[in-house]
Amino acid sequence: MESFFKLNLEPRSKTGNAAARKLRRDGKIPVNYYYGGEENQNMSIDKKVLHKAIQSGQQVFELELDGNTIYVTVKEAQYHPVTEQIIHLDLLRVRRDVKMKFSIPLNLVGDSVGAIEGGIVSQSANAIDIECLPTGVPDSIDVDITNLELNGTVFASDINLPDDTELLSPEDTTIAVCAPPTAEVEVEVPDEEGDEEGEDVSEAQDDTEEKKTDGDEDQKPKDESSD
Repeated sequence: MESFFKLNLEPRSKTGNAAARKLRRDGKIPVNYYYGGEENQNMSIDKKVLHKAIQSGQQVFELELDGNTIYVTVKEAQYHPVTEQIIHLDLLRVRRDVKMKFSIPLNLVGDSVGAIEGGIVSQSANAIDIECLPTGVPDSIDVDITNLELNGTVFASDINLPDDTELLSPEDTTIAVCAPPTAEVEVEVPDEEGDEEGEDVSEAQDDTEEKKTDGDEDQKPKDESSD
């Protein structure tokens, strides 16, 4: 049986910005729990527990609620604009026998034949959307790029998905490409003749300046004797 990370949530009676700020100061995060046909519940979770849950890489979590074991997934998370830490969380209850949409991170694996020939592999999409049962959600999906050639592309339709999993992202979504190496730009260096010509021009300008100076000295006004 698959193991799920267990979330320990506590009910919270007070809502609003002031109450939420106090919770965060106490090291907790406000949580809203949703389930179709039931009233939403206001809860909270310890910040350290939430961090461990995220680090687990799982998409579905176990939760004890009213004496029953249920399963939830993150519906939405709000982040602080500066620290980028989660400041509010929405959890949605899921049924283990009903397929749902999940966004799964991608890992490029293998040595591309194009890269071996000098090409540069870049990843264009870091995740894809799939539909599967909550009990079969992969933490991540490996994308084999061994056969990726120069100027080649790996599309979402090329990914081998786990059994009983459906691709929801467009099939032509670009996952990775292998581009030719960037051509080196040659810098033109002036030849020696050009340098000599430049020196001749400079010398000619110096000669001209000297002649002008001499001419100025010859044209100095003569002293006039007073009558």
